[in-house]
Amino acid sequence: MTTTGTAFEVAVHAEATLGEGPTWDPATGRLLWLDILNSRVHTYDPATGRRTLRRTDQHVGAVKPRAGGGLVLNLRDGIGLLDPDGTFRWLHREPVPGRRANDAAVAPDGSLWAGTMRYDEALGGGTLSRFTGDGTAETVLDDVTVSNGTGWSPDGRLMYYIDTPTRRIDVFDVTADGGVANRRPLATVEEGAGFPDGLCVDAEGCVWVALWDGGAVRRYTPSGDLDRVITLPVPRVTACAFGGPDLADLYLTTARVGLSAPHPLAGSLLVVPGAGRGVAQPAFAG
Repeated sequence: MTTTGTAFEVAVHAEATLGEGPTWDPATGRLLWLDILNSRVHTYDPATGRRTLRRTDQHVGAVKPRAGGGLVLNLRDGIGLLDPDGTFRWLHREPVPGRRANDAAVAPDGSLWAGTMRYDEALGGGTLSRFTGDGTAETVLDDVTVSNGTGWSPDGRLMYYIDTPTRRIDVFDVTADGGVANRRPLATVEEGAGFPDGLCVDAEGCVWVALWDGGAVRRYTPSGDLDRVITLPVPRVTACAFGGPDLADLYLTTARVGLSAPHPLAGSLLVVPGAGRGVAQPAFAG
């Protein structure tokens, strides 16, 4: 196992309350990321340093590119679509009092897998649902506490998933219709090392996991062995994604929520240049 403590750089110095959801958009050459609790969607262009900010009308858990342009958003009250001209409309609206959106990911077939959780983090109060481009919704898991990282193996045959309080990174087999079956643990984060949050999968099929209250990002092999740890000075690392023109740079979001004396970089967007090689992510087919 390799441990590195000085490999990161600051991409965007920010004070996001709950930075989350880094996603590389190859069509624009920009990284999308967000601040959930401040209802903000950010973009960052590493080639020029240009940044943009868009405010949403409610808490936003995830944002992903759409195949036809624009964005799909996992919002407090459901799944919304933002057209290239800025027009907003609901794809699927299902408000539940006390519940909000959290992490989401796009599957190889272009469907959106979107998670929810209770604001009070009540046990089993969240879900993981699958949305197709026409708005068809299917609840895949209905006993989730904090729905977080979701990703697929490079060949699309496996799906990885995190329900944070379990401390596990789970793996499913992907079925012929794009669903999942045969859930089992891939790895467990030990007590004292933090909690698994967001994840991404690299071209070698290894799973990178951000550690909330762990101050690190870890890489696990497809067999579940821990083979790399990148340590960071910020305790609440929330999610990770490969970006850049060669998908070689690992971007990390961080949070400052709940910290009595946050580190100066808490809430910033960090990057580990040349960390590995990512896999191009599909856009939402809607």
